[in-house]
Amino acid sequence: MTATPQTWTGRWVADRAGIALTGSERLPELVGLALRENRKRAHLLVSNVLGKHVPQRPSVVHGAGLELGRRVRRLLGAEAAARAVVLGYAETATGLGHSVADGLDAPYLHSTRRPVPGVAPLGGFEEEHSHATSHLLLPADPALLAGDGPLVLVDDEFSTGQTVLNTIRELHARHPRGHYVVVALVDLRSAADRQRLDRTAAELGVRLDLVATASGGVELPADLLERAERLIAEAAADAPSQAVTPGTVPSAAAAPLVRVELDWPAGLPDGGRHGFTARDRDRLDTVLPRLAGQLAEALPAGAQRVLVLGFEELMYAPLRLADALAERLGGDRVRFSTTTRSPVLAVDDPGYAIRTRLAFPAHDDPQDGGSHERYAYNVAPGSDPARRFDAVVLVVDDVADTPALHEGERALLGQLRQVTGRVVLAVLPSHRPVAAAAALPVPPSPPASASLPAPLYGPAFSSYPAEEVAWLLKDLSGVVLEAPTEEREEAVQNGGAHYAESLPVEYQPSPEYQELFHQALRGSAGRIALAVGTVAETLLRERGPGLVLASLARAGTPVGILVRRWLSFAHGLSVPHYAVSIVRGRGIDPVALRYLAAHHRAGDVVFVDGWTGKGAITRELADALAGTGFDPDLAVLADPGRCVRTYGTRDDFLIPSACLNSTVSGLVSRTVLRPGLIGPDDFHGAKHYAELAGSDVSAAFLDAVAARFGEVRTAAVEGSERLAADPHRAPDWTGWAAVERISAEYGIDNVNLVKPGVGETTRVLLRRVPWRILARRGAGADLDHVRLLAAQRGVEVEEVDGLPYTCVGLIHPRYSRGATGDDGRAVTGGRAVTETAGRDS
Repeated sequence: MTATPQTWTGRWVADRAGIALTGSERLPELVGLALRENRKRAHLLVSNVLGKHVPQRPSVVHGAGLELGRRVRRLLGAEAAARAVVLGYAETATGLGHSVADGLDAPYLHSTRRPVPGVAPLGGFEEEHSHATSHLLLPADPALLAGDGPLVLVDDEFSTGQTVLNTIRELHARHPRGHYVVVALVDLRSAADRQRLDRTAAELGVRLDLVATASGGVELPADLLERAERLIAEAAADAPSQAVTPGTVPSAAAAPLVRVELDWPAGLPDGGRHGFTARDRDRLDTVLPRLAGQLAEALPAGAQRVLVLGFEELMYAPLRLADALAERLGGDRVRFSTTTRSPVLAVDDPGYAIRTRLAFPAHDDPQDGGSHERYAYNVAPGSDPARRFDAVVLVVDDVADTPALHEGERALLGQLRQVTGRVVLAVLPSHRPVAAAAALPVPPSPPASASLPAPLYGPAFSSYPAEEVAWLLKDLSGVVLEAPTEEREEAVQNGGAHYAESLPVEYQPSPEYQELFHQALRGSAGRIALAVGTVAETLLRERGPGLVLASLARAGTPVGILVRRWLSFAHGLSVPHYAVSIVRGRGIDPVALRYLAAHHRAGDVVFVDGWTGKGAITRELADALAGTGFDPDLAVLADPGRCVRTYGTRDDFLIPSACLNSTVSGLVSRTVLRPGLIGPDDFHGAKHYAELAGSDVSAAFLDAVAARFGEVRTAAVEGSERLAADPHRAPDWTGWAAVERISAEYGIDNVNLVKPGVGETTRVLLRRVPWRILARRGAGADLDHVRLLAAQRGVEVEEVDGLPYTCVGLIHPRYSRGATGDDGRAVTGGRAVTETAGRDS
């Protein structure tokens, strides 16, 4: 680690205020000196390797913490290190503590001064000499600090050790343990301070070790406060009045602002405010190269000096992004620092640690009662044009992406645009634990004493083995819900019944149609296996090994089982898999969401379906999950509608499970939502058609596809890599536009009467009242079953050119039995009558 400045950045203060450093020769390499308006402590040791006030190479910043973490690991030994937890201090040491945890390979938590609604503090403590004293501990999992393994406490410096004592006493009273390790970049305690720490350890009966990069002391004159006040007053009189220091360009020449939407993985914490685990670390390491590539694309061509600027406590994620960006760009082009709430005097002198200062209003709506002034140091070039950055990448969380960041003469973004050639803004989702994100747009949760319903499992419910899927459904097998299509239509159109309140009579395929299914399965099993593998490898790459599958019952359930089987086959993983109900116009089952949130982290849950048509279910899911903490990014095997970003293919081909109903879906019906049967604390319902076991091909479908996993494994990994790098991966909703065009061309005034794609067309023929089928000219065997069904129903198949789908099913615009609108209501002659349809297969 080499970070020694050519001129010691403490010389100005040392000469004028009479401050001297003693001890390790490394101290001038690690720290400079500055003055601040603080009656508790007027001087400030400014770290050159912390990544807070002084822009530094990100590898140096991260490396300083990594080395300390490795030293702690050697001190503890492997067995104790495996039980250790690291706690860092806000705001300056949040990144350092996280880096120490990386070196130790331990879970991490940092204190915070930001209260989070819905998360009760586990504890708190005070920092006597700081300008902002109160610290909160907000772990998502209280057990994080409840173990008996070593607790490693990390701060940037130890001056008196009082903050550490406050912490140890607070936590030891709650959860006693035998070993504490204190870690810092510099240890500057006096002999009296060291003795006080030893006495506390003896009183508590604990072992207390200290690990520091360098040790020494600070010699202060008796009249330091008076000297500091005089120097600050003199410097203020000499400094210009404007917030931006000399050498900056006028506001009329403000640099461009570019916003980058990073593909930050859902559920991945942006830091350690609520805890950060080894699994989180692995997920971040996996996606960093891709995120760095997104940032690199936003930089101006030929940029030689780039600053990645973090935000107060948000240090670690921007630091790792900066390090990955430096590796991506090559050379010595990237520096890292962070904004802060600490007020420090700026003096534009090479012998002073803080040469320039941008002062701006807080932009994260602070609730701690402290000052609302914030600062960015050494970002403006000051009097030395060579210090100017070609670009500044500002990384904040979404809590801080407020009008105060963007608007006003003193807003941070406005000031940054005056001191650099380009500003790049990247906003990360602030991690919200399930407890904090549980304000779901669903009916109120049951009382604390009420228990959630239990899942259903095969073979009692469904023909799938219990380990394949847990059904978050209510068993309605003993209830008569089936009615002929015509009767159900009359009930909907005359009485306002919901389609999800009843079930169609299960279609019993003819021998000819069953043979078509088996032919299709033999012909497409390999193609489906490749799509399954591509999706599974993509999810593992982007969501990590802790993912939880939630398939949309029932079309998505065979797909969820196949993805689960792939992860077991290729990676030895056994991931949870649930089947949940979604109802158009009513959203996803709220009780099922509560169950998932109670048993898993919301961000780990991945919703899975078979295919997309025009994207109605995709939109329904996104609307239902808004603000819940669950990720609405739906994963499907086939995305011909181009409305999701996680898919196996965008080709429109036959997935044979679309050919049949319950007999390829574990003998489970469509889902049911009917008052009187489904209460506010019940899952949505469904039936198990055990009597159809003789016709069941559910296992045959799964086994035929899984048998092809080995031959497509390499291609699936390559497919996931291509998908990750695909610049056109984002949804463009081309399918929806095509549906609107077809609606207009055929005189249909509601797009929900147009069912695009092989799967949706099959459903029209099986369960709706079809008008005609549009087939892409030249479509082959993928449409054999469609042609057979159309002939049986007496429906015209019209071959057309320029169709983006293999086929499209149309429901007659004047006879819309089975057609539903966006709100789940049946459409009749352009008008809607009450109806709610469940997600079927």
